[in-house]
Amino acid sequence: MSKKYDLIVIGTGSTGGNAAYGCKAAGWSVAIIDSRPFGGTCALRGCDPKKVLVGAAEVIERSADMSGIDTPGLNWGKLMQFKRTFTEPLPKRGEQGYKKAGIDSYHGKAVFTGKNTVKIGQQDLTGKHIVVATGSTPRKLDIPGAEFLTTSDTFLDLNELPNDITFIGGGFISFELAHVAACAGAKVRILQRDTHPLRQFDAELVDILLREVNEKGIKVILNTSLTSITKKSKKFVVHAGKKKYETDMVVHGAGRVPNIESLHLEKANVEYGRKGIIVNEYLQTSNSMIYAGGDCVDRGLPLTPVAALHGRVITANLLKKKTKVDHTATASVVFTYPPLASVGMTEETAKKSGKKFNVHFADTSSWYNSRRIGLKHSGYKILIDTKGYILGAHLLYPNADDVINIFTLAIKNKILFEDLKGLWAYPSNSYDIRYMT
Repeated sequence: MSKKYDLIVIGTGSTGGNAAYGCKAAGWSVAIIDSRPFGGTCALRGCDPKKVLVGAAEVIERSADMSGIDTPGLNWGKLMQFKRTFTEPLPKRGEQGYKKAGIDSYHGKAVFTGKNTVKIGQQDLTGKHIVVATGSTPRKLDIPGAEFLTTSDTFLDLNELPNDITFIGGGFISFELAHVAACAGAKVRILQRDTHPLRQFDAELVDILLREVNEKGIKVILNTSLTSITKKSKKFVVHAGKKKYETDMVVHGAGRVPNIESLHLEKANVEYGRKGIIVNEYLQTSNSMIYAGGDCVDRGLPLTPVAALHGRVITANLLKKKTKVDHTATASVVFTYPPLASVGMTEETAKKSGKKFNVHFADTSSWYNSRRIGLKHSGYKILIDTKGYILGAHLLYPNADDVINIFTLAIKNKILFEDLKGLWAYPSNSYDIRYMT
């Protein structure tokens, strides 16, 4: 017989966890399902373990940049051991948390069998409501030798780092992991199919970042499309047009897609497309009993804060507190060194919007906060409309991952740029906002 619940949640990441706990707190009976260890991509295979590695790489980078200071080495094996102190306890801790809250946990792949029913193995579940929060998965590359690709999941759990690594695609994943690998002593290259890596970020700041990573020994090769991968003894050969690159590992950084292929959504009358499950502004699907959020939907950004927001919005709507999703002023960061951060409109999107605005741009490599840590390449770009409000802020700067949050707050709450020039602590990186005009 089918077990019945008020809510069934598929996925244990930020969206699913928020929805499960939120509805359980309201007295609902809740089940949560995952085919992988509980915790989701960010906590186990993405943002959190990556940032542990990035933190170690920053130590190497900063020491190397400050002339006259000996550069420490990075022991990859010990770094992996340290990273696992964060990731290994999480699945068990997550399950214990659900059990303590009275939420039933299920392991296995969930497939829809009807408009409000799912099956996990031989177990059938029925829900008054269902939340789909299955995240994303690496995009399939239709090339010969695709089976030789290493995913970012695997890279983040390597016991030994190869000497030569080739990253496919010039997005977040490639730049961040290439940065860590290079700091650990690997020879690294990134293959980008066109001239625009990190496309969603400001192009001028990306150009400055490219100068920085090139000087660190990371080769970013533009206008180079992957055509195949072959095996040669213990090496791999990456074929890109007429060029060949012999390497020890080929890492997939060529984008991710919604992880919905095996759900059989059509049996639940849930509409979806290439970009994911189609949802309205309340994150409700074409089946009114089913909601979806996070990386598996066609609305939003592949960012952990967005997934957590979706979980809260879905919970509110399930509990009849009608709430629309709002992605206004969502910051994003590439955790390179220095970090590249962005919030609001890019110059390109601002021009397309027809808004009138002024551009404040500068290379800040000569500024005190760059020079004091030996940073050779940094900059900013701020877009300000004719009334003095910030349309977009873009930083390639020390601690940009924190400073960008000030601009996020200003855009969200319509704070004039002049009003940001407050009494910030000196000589912090935030204090430099005073000079960004």
